[in-house]
Amino acid sequence: MTRRLVTTATSDPMVVLRGLEVALAGGDALLPVADDAPALPTPAPSHVEQRVALVVETSGSTGTGKRVALSADALLAGAAAADAALGGPGGWVLALPTHYIAGLNVLTRSIAAGTAPSIVPGGHFEAAAFADAVDRLDAGPGAPRRYTSLVPVQLARILDDARARAALARFDAVLVGGQATPAPLRQRALDAGVRVVTTYGASETSGGCVYDGMPFGTVRAEVVAGELHLAGPMLAEGYVGDPERTAAAFTDRDGLRWYRTGDAATVEHGTVRVLGRLDDVVISGGEKVPLGGVERLVRELPGQEGAVVTRRASGEWGEVPVVVTDHAVGLTTVRDHVGAALGRAARPAAVVVVDRMPMLPSGKPDRRTIRALADPDA
Repeated sequence: MTRRLVTTATSDPMVVLRGLEVALAGGDALLPVADDAPALPTPAPSHVEQRVALVVETSGSTGTGKRVALSADALLAGAAAADAALGGPGGWVLALPTHYIAGLNVLTRSIAAGTAPSIVPGGHFEAAAFADAVDRLDAGPGAPRRYTSLVPVQLARILDDARARAALARFDAVLVGGQATPAPLRQRALDAGVRVVTTYGASETSGGCVYDGMPFGTVRAEVVAGELHLAGPMLAEGYVGDPERTAAAFTDRDGLRWYRTGDAATVEHGTVRVLGRLDDVVISGGEKVPLGGVERLVRELPGQEGAVVTRRASGEWGEVPVVVTDHAVGLTTVRDHVGAALGRAARPAAVVVVDRMPMLPSGKPDRRTIRALADPDA
């Protein structure tokens, strides 16, 4: 059996919310698409399998478009487990786009809790607009607990604004994900009285399913040949119209269905530590250098919470790490800090300073554009 798939623009999050309510109740499935989203190579189907409630388009780390199919059971299981991990349902401030799973999760959790989300207007994120949304949440009816979900750059902007910072300190939990949260940024938040919960997940896991390194609910995490695998009731059905990609990403083992994340990680005493993408490695002078590891170290430096480390071709070394940042930092400072932890080959070859870091609508760095800035000839 199938059901109709309805494509919905995300310019009005309340329209997306109503469509998601219908989908979770068994009506038409929902495909939220941003107005400026690049079209995928194949058009979306008119119908999907009956189990599919939500389809999320994502470019993926490789830049190859895909449509992730999620059931109502998976979405609601993730919401219930998250509520249990956070201490109960509550009211949410929506600060993320609703064509991304993190924003859709805010809507799903609001629906499950019976609360109305307070919405930060779209476009360039402003701390003042976030504070206004918090005021609206506090003024409205609903559960007394307060939650929001942010990416690191949004958290940094809020902490820079006194009014927004004070508003954020009133939240019961502030989820921060989409990318690694720099340790100095997290410490700034903790010093401001903000309860930060770092999250890890993907569209294929109905969003964040690992909080502060701990898989929540019945989620299981294992490392197989260096790659993080996740299992649990929140897993996607697969990829719409792409059985080969589905078979490659999802596997059955030990009586469970697992998602192969493509991330390098360790799991020690139940705690997950993600090290970066398995394919995000450069060979510099014959040595393997994990760009994610270099980036985490650079972000430990003052003012570099939003820095990005990418690659550049080198006639001498093959490839080298390059730092792209919107806050100037000395190359020697960067090289000394990184080299002390990861060795000589990992030391960045250059620092490229930009006026504003290129960002995706999700709030994540636009790594393709950033790579072009670091290596125009690539």
